[in-house]
Amino acid sequence: MNPSPVISPAISIADIVDAARVIAPAAVRTPLLENAVLNDRVGRRVLLKFEGAQRTGSFKFRGAYNRLARLDARERAAGVVAWSSGNHAQGIAAAARLLGIPATIVMPADAPAIKLANTRALGAEIVTYDRHTESREEIATTLSQSRGATLVPSFDDPYIIAGQGTAGLEILEQAAQADATIGQILVCCGGGGLTAGIATAVKARSPGTTIYTVEPAGFDDTARSLASGVHETVSPDARSICDALMAPSPGALTFPINQALLSGGLVVSDDQVRDAMRFAFSTLKLVVEPGGAVALAAMLAGFAPPCDGASVVVLSGSNVDSAAYAAIIGDSAA
Repeated sequence: MNPSPVISPAISIADIVDAARVIAPAAVRTPLLENAVLNDRVGRRVLLKFEGAQRTGSFKFRGAYNRLARLDARERAAGVVAWSSGNHAQGIAAAARLLGIPATIVMPADAPAIKLANTRALGAEIVTYDRHTESREEIATTLSQSRGATLVPSFDDPYIIAGQGTAGLEILEQAAQADATIGQILVCCGGGGLTAGIATAVKARSPGTTIYTVEPAGFDDTARSLASGVHETVSPDARSICDALMAPSPGALTFPINQALLSGGLVVSDDQVRDAMRFAFSTLKLVVEPGGAVALAAMLAGFAPPCDGASVVVLSGSNVDSAAYAAIIGDSAA
């Protein structure tokens, strides 16, 4: 597998199986959960892939560890540079710490405090920027070039995509153990790495399963790109509480995969995301961050198309500031 930007197909099922082997000593096999109240509410069987149980509280550790584990001794000594709103940052920081690699992360100054604090606690150097006026990619690229460090994108890298795809392998295996045939999967989407990885794994072994991205309104560039057939971009004026899903455009590597394998894209409002976070807390007894709740929001809002078999909802992460979380779940007027 070549980490250089060779356009689609960037990865295969074999790459994902190999990634599962590489990350197995370090990653958590996250649970696939079922809740009777949720099933009754939406009138179908729903299985919840809870990535909040993963190291650092999100799926991002999977791809980060798979990428960093491939570096040779010279590359490890020179360190890595990444950019992230927080979950990739923590995944890279944790993987780098386990592997003894210096890590520098370019993060927005307004990233959730918990994500900034956790990334620092894992030993990474943080360089902040203004997400509305500066380019994180340019800052990170300059840093990596000046230091001779390896640049690790948050989604547009074959090893990253393959690592995220290990969640798809687990979904297939765990659904079989639960005697469930998967009819569809709803996955949150920022740059598309998680979706592309899961889609590659699932379609290789269950081609009849339909897969949909879910994005917050205003950041629905993948849904619009799937509809138009070209790379759409996010308006610079767009805002959302889903800080983890603010990629400006689908990835060069991820979009061709998603375009070939997905059945469409769904879009939810911030209010629907808040409702989903409250439902996850009160009924599922799970803490889910805004970006991690969009797929559940789509299911609760009735946006998921009909399907034969169970629906899988990916809850991608649990990293949310305590004050913001308390305000959302404590909003009695909602």
